[in-house]
Amino acid sequence: MKQKEIDILSPEDLVDKLTDFRKKLADLKLTHAVSPIENPLQIRKTRRIISRILTRMATNKKQNK
Repeated sequence: MKQKEIDILSPEDLVDKLTDFRKKLADLKLTHAVSPIENPLQIRKTRRIISRILTRMATNKKQNK
């Protein structure tokens, strides 16, 4: 998910995406702990997407004040 896609989303959609990506990250970490996953860069990409969403949520909150 790119920054342009995140910027378009509504605050409710951001929360939904955040929970989805957090679940995905937990699944990836569990799978990787049991046996190495095929592409370990997925973990890094998912973490970065989560941080982008959190940053966007913080800027939205700051702008609304």
